[in-house]
Formats: sequence, structure tokens, C-alpha cells
Amino acid sequence: MTRPTLRVALIGNPNCGKSTLFNALTGRRQKVANFPGVTVERVEGSYVHEGTTVSVLDLPGTYSLSPDAPDEVITYDVVHDRADGVAPVDVFVVVLDAENLERNLYLATEVLELGRPTVVVLNRVDRLPLAGMKVDVVELIHALGAIVVPTVATTQEGVERVRHCIARALDVPQSQLRNQGAVAEEYRAERRYEWIAAVMARTVTREAGTRTRPSDRVDAVLLHRVWGPLIFVAVMAIAFQALFLVATPLATVLQSALGSLSDVLRGLLPAGDFQSLLIDGVLGGVGSVVVFVPQIALLFLFIGALEDSGYLSRAAFVMDRFMRPLGLQGKSFIPLLSGYACAVPAIMATRTIPQTKERLATIMVVPLMSCSARLPVYALLISAFVPAVTIGHVITLQGLALLAMYLFGTVAALAAAAVFRRTLLRSDTRALIIEMPAYAKPTMRVLLTTVWQRVSVFLQRAGTVIFAISVILWAMGRYPQAGTPSAPVSEEAQLTQSALGQVGHAVEPLVRPLGLDWKIGVAMVASFAAREVFVSTMATMYGVPQHETVHTELAARLRDARAPGTGRPTYTRAAAFGLLAFYVFALMCTSTIAVTVRETGGGWQGARWASLQFSYMLVLAWGSAFVVYRIALALGAG
Repeated sequence: MTRPTLRVALIGNPNCGKSTLFNALTGRRQKVANFPGVTVERVEGSYVHEGTTVSVLDLPGTYSLSPDAPDEVITYDVVHDRADGVAPVDVFVVVLDAENLERNLYLATEVLELGRPTVVVLNRVDRLPLAGMKVDVVELIHALGAIVVPTVATTQEGVERVRHCIARALDVPQSQLRNQGAVAEEYRAERRYEWIAAVMARTVTREAGTRTRPSDRVDAVLLHRVWGPLIFVAVMAIAFQALFLVATPLATVLQSALGSLSDVLRGLLPAGDFQSLLIDGVLGGVGSVVVFVPQIALLFLFIGALEDSGYLSRAAFVMDRFMRPLGLQGKSFIPLLSGYACAVPAIMATRTIPQTKERLATIMVVPLMSCSARLPVYALLISAFVPAVTIGHVITLQGLALLAMYLFGTVAALAAAAVFRRTLLRSDTRALIIEMPAYAKPTMRVLLTTVWQRVSVFLQRAGTVIFAISVILWAMGRYPQAGTPSAPVSEEAQLTQSALGQVGHAVEPLVRPLGLDWKIGVAMVASFAAREVFVSTMATMYGVPQHETVHTELAARLRDARAPGTGRPTYTRAAAFGLLAFYVFALMCTSTIAVTVRETGGGWQGARWASLQFSYMLVLAWGSAFVVYRIALALGAG
């Protein structure tokens, strides 16, 4: 006889392998990261065991059932059947990291004392010999009064037994662990630690003497006060250099494919508006952004490797002493670094920050980190106006320029955080408590899956937002038509008199002090929906044909553009540097604004924070662009 759907919830400390077990149980490819709080929202999957559908809920990591951060509240509400939209759980699965059993047992005892059907999973037992530890599983079962299953979730060892125990959990006696009497919470915690110490003494044996693990020797270097920060900066420099050197050949392949597709369409379709819409509008707009996929994929691969190797938590620890004087702790560094990929999940990751004002300050500055959407803009302008000069036969000037953009945004984010923490969001800064996970070799399958998931989101945006904007911009640039079939006008004249040209001339007074013209003004306005739209808009404005390499040709046209009547360059290097500064700071992403509203309280309260965020970044963007432009002119970059 089979039961209806069995609802299971996975509970555990951060970095105990809970999400890996979730993947092994359900087969779903959920992202696994090696820093606390990666699962900030509930994630569900399912599998069928002996005819019964088992629905598995992967809860955010927590150290106890006394919530101290927004993500921990999610776990607390589910455990106590208080979560909106979540059905009551039938079986709890508590995941313990075998190597850190003593710390993990605190949460396990809290769950077991609820008297609900519970399966305890002793994960990562393969690491015990290296740590010089042995765990008596039978004695642990007697101490906890619960089912205990040793596993290695990464290799799926013991996972089938976990499925079996989940299916039988409702039919076995539950743990008899209970708190004795209503005592003050501090004494209850003290008694719990005393009980855990006694259990550890009975169940865990350690080899005599101390053992220096390889990870300890590596940490001695990576966490060093001097070498640690220098190594981190070097790692970042290598990554950004690779974005140019490695991704360029791949981008060339994509450009050739787009050019071939354009030639095919041009041969199949008769000349006219429909052909122009498909080739100049859709392919010209969407294609000019898609060619940056190799660079974006490499950026995601780099960040994913940092996460999966265990280095990201070390980076947070290294950065803590630099961030503390600014009013933030090292835990804020994780969302900030994630902002290099995308501000939306980075803002959601701030839920791991327990102090409300620290969390708000982090949210307000995360969009200053240069996300992947800025990369197409950076790559285009740097390719057009920064010479490809090699320095020391190792690094190029273009690679250094790209690194400078990311460092520029990072420094600005930290400075803005310091201002917020000393004005609107003043409070004491908490000490950093962060777990250092064991080093692990990143799994290529997991990394590639992660990269594909993130790149697919970028491509979906290219297929929706950028597609729609490209079509609108094509229509605005095509109509009203200035000439007639018998008396056609030049592309420049048509663009000037079109609806797009009229918008550009309206905003030109705002960008002229930055050394820019109305065409750039149109692209800047269009990119307020999504930053990467800037590139597709410029491709449309300059009518870059798809049979040529889009990125290379557009960069050349920007570099070679001349002002009518004067013959002087339309865009100087000073103006380009100012425009780069503008895109470092400006908040041009509707998705980021929406998630800021939600994560800062929603409604009117969230709208106020989002409005402040958008306004201060826009003022900072225009002001920095003006200053950079004037300084560059003074230095002879005109």
C-alpha cells in the first residue's frame, strides 16, 4: 500500500553538504556553493520511492532554531508549520557534517526534541580518516534515539539507504530527547552543550597527537595578513585578463555564425522593411549582445570555481579587516563579490547578514559592483578606445583597463557603504563568524551546469527585453521616413529626422557636457531597461551589417566617427573614459530595482529605498563621468 505524497524537509548547518544531498536524492541540478547561506529561498524537488512520491524541501542553512537572520526565519517557520504556502512536513532529514559533528549536533538535538519523524544523515564520512577521527555510528544512534545514516553525498554513497529510511520514518519510534523543565534559554543552551560533550566523548575517538592537514598549510598562506590580499588581487587580475585573451577567439566564431545567418536571410528575403527588421533590427540588436556570451560564461565559470573550491569564504575572511572600518563585516563581501555576476541574486544573498542596517547598507551598494550586463559595454568601449598593447609580454593594456573598471566599482561600493553606515544606517558592526569549508576540487559537471544556468538567463533576456527594445528602436529609427522611394535620403539624414533622432536631440543637452552626442544619448536612455542594450542600440544606430564582425566593426565605427563639417573625432578618448565611468555607477536594470523593493520591505518602504538607490547612483554616474572627462581632457586625451 502506498501513501500519498510524502513531504520531507532537509535541515542542516551552512556548508554541511545539505544541497548536495538534495541533488543526489532528487536528481535536480541545484547549485552547490561552499559558503554559508547559499540557499536563501526554499528549493523543492521530488523522487518516487516504492510507488510513493517524495517531495523534498531544501531549507536555508542555520545553526539553530533561534533565527538570527532572514534566511534562518524561513527554516524556523517551516519547522514549526508557520510558513505561508508550505504544507506541513512529514519527515525531517537533519544533515550533519561528520568532521564537525560537535557543532552540528546542537541543531540536531533541537529538531529531535520536537518529537517529529526524523532521519539523521551523517554526511562526508570519507573525510574522517584524514581528520584522524572515528565515529561510532551505533553508539550515536543510541544517544540520539534516531535513525542515523552515514553518507558521502558527492558520490551518492548511502543515498539509497537515506531514501529507504525516509520511507520508513513514519513507522519507527521517535526520539525521546526532551528539554527537562522550563528553564531560562541561556541555561537550556548550557545544558545542551554539556549533553553534546558527553555524546562526543562516547561516540568519537581521535588519533593521538596533532595532524597538520594540507588545508591548514594552504590557509597559512591564503589567510595571511599580507599575502592573502595580494593573492586575491592577483587571482582577480588573471581572471579579467582571460576575459579578453581566451574569449576573443570564441566571440569571433559567434560573429562569423551571425554574419553567415545574415547573408542567408539577405539572399532569401526581398529588400524592404521586413528584411531590414530581421537583419538590422533583430540580428543587429540581439546579435551584437550575444557575441559577448563567451566573456560572460568565463566570468561565471571563474566565480563558480571560487565558490566550489572553498576559496570564497577565505576571501570573505581576508576582506573582513578591510571592510570593518567601513561599517561592514566580511560576510557582506560574499554578496558584493556575487554582484560581479548579477546584482539580483547578490541582493537576495544579503539575507545571510543578521544585522538589519548592515544588510540594508549592503543592498544599497551591491549594484555598484560591475555585473555581467556591464561587460558588453566595457568590452566595446575598451576595444574601441584602449590600444591592445602588451605590457611585459604577460598582460595587455585592455585587460588592465577592464580590471580598473571592476576595481573602480568595488572601491565606490565600499566608500558608499561607509557613508550609509555613518549616516542613515548607523549601528555597531558585528564580529564576523564564518565557517571555513574544506578545500574541494570543483566538479566540472556542476561548474558547467552553473555556467549554463546563468548564461541561459542572459540569453533569455536577449531573447525578450533586448529583442523587444531592438525592434522598437528599429521602428523609431525607420519612421517617419524622411525620403521617398524615388528620392531616398542618406542613412544619417533618415536617422536624424526619425522618432529616434528626435529623442536623441531632446536628451543631447544632458550628455553634451560629457563630450557625447545625441546618438550616445539615445543608447543611454534605451539602456535604462538593461545596461547591455547600449551595445545593441549603438549597432542599430550605426547600421552595423551582420555580414561583418559585429563587435569589431562597431568598435571601429565608434573610433573612426567624425563630426559633420569639422572632420574631428565624434568621440574622443576622454569622452569614452567618461562614458565608462558613467556605466560603472549608473543603475540601469529594472530587475535590480524590483528585487531591491522586495528585499527592503516591499510596498512604500521598499520603493523609497529603491528610489534612493537609483537616484544616488545616477547622480554619482553623471558626476563621475563629467570629472573623468574633464581630467582626461586636461591630460591630453581629447
